[in-house]
Amino acid sequence: MKIKLSILAFLLPAIAFAQKPKFTITGHIGKLDKPAKVYLDYMDNGDNNASHEDSCVVVNGTFSFTGTVHGIVTSRISLDHTGQGKPHSIYAPNSDVVYIYFSNENLVFTSADSLINATVTGSKVYDEFQAYNKQIGGTIMELTKNVNIEFSKATPEQQKDTAFVKAVDARFRRNVAKRNEKQLEFAKNNPNSYFGLVALSEAAGAKVDIKKVEPIFKAFKPELRNTDTGKELEQRILAASTTAVGMQAPEFTQNDVNGKPISLASLKGKYVLVEFWASWCTPCRAGNPNLVKQYQLYKDKGFEIISVSLDNVKDRWVEAIKKDGLPWLHVSDLKGWNNAVGRLYGVRAVPQSYLLDKDGKVIGNTLRDETLNAKLAELFKN
Repeated sequence: MKIKLSILAFLLPAIAFAQKPKFTITGHIGKLDKPAKVYLDYMDNGDNNASHEDSCVVVNGTFSFTGTVHGIVTSRISLDHTGQGKPHSIYAPNSDVVYIYFSNENLVFTSADSLINATVTGSKVYDEFQAYNKQIGGTIMELTKNVNIEFSKATPEQQKDTAFVKAVDARFRRNVAKRNEKQLEFAKNNPNSYFGLVALSEAAGAKVDIKKVEPIFKAFKPELRNTDTGKELEQRILAASTTAVGMQAPEFTQNDVNGKPISLASLKGKYVLVEFWASWCTPCRAGNPNLVKQYQLYKDKGFEIISVSLDNVKDRWVEAIKKDGLPWLHVSDLKGWNNAVGRLYGVRAVPQSYLLDKDGKVIGNTLRDETLNAKLAELFKN
């Protein structure tokens, strides 16, 4: 008997390991076959904020992914019907892409033709996500898709009509504003829901209204506030005050492209532009020629730029610096949107910037192009 018990005790750890929770994502999409391919991207905040990528060829209409995640994760799943590659599956005009949350569950996508039209079963998290979206009026991607469809159905004359374009844009912005209001209401009414926290995080946006957002956030139970989503939102609430004009900018140190640590403190005595960008950010890249021009004008007068990249692939980051000819300081921890400095400053969109005086105090934020040029001309007029 003692021998049997000893053997059982020895086997228990192995059994527990074998039963570690996993997720499976499977699909049955009509009669699709090679070269059709599905791409899965997800961010696992419990795994050092790591980004994960996977892909799977569709065979006889089926595909399958499996793995393990920590808690609830955000994901993007895209289907390339014709084998033209991942970018095509995400960014093509008629791309077949869905954005969902999932955990260690068994999701099954079933459709006759596409991911977008698929029925999803097997996931409590997905069901809660769908119920949340129904209450707030849909995802922001759905609102964007609808306005693009509206514009595409217009006549060529209407598409060239400034008044028509402005009217379409105004309706889109009103719908987004209504969605934000519903999100705040959802967050107030669901302080025990993970998607209540998601709603508040989205509604708070890049410029957090502390008086409006903080009381709702504090009503959430500690377990939710201590999730990565909760911690990120809490940091944004804090950053809304610490990065306001007149405040001492938060100190940071991060490595440059050669692995050398660069600190913000080392730049005291200069006017400094803390610029958040990424190689994949089109508006950022479009604004770089102006930044180069301003840097050349004022670098010898005490102006410095330190660019914080939200890239997660070093080669792309370095290539963009070289291609755009950016001669100033560059740092990154290559964690994408989870860049430590980006989170410290509450950055939710790029480009974003903070102009600091010689003592490191914020004297301007979100200065771009002509507004930045005018401010620099004012500072260096002598």
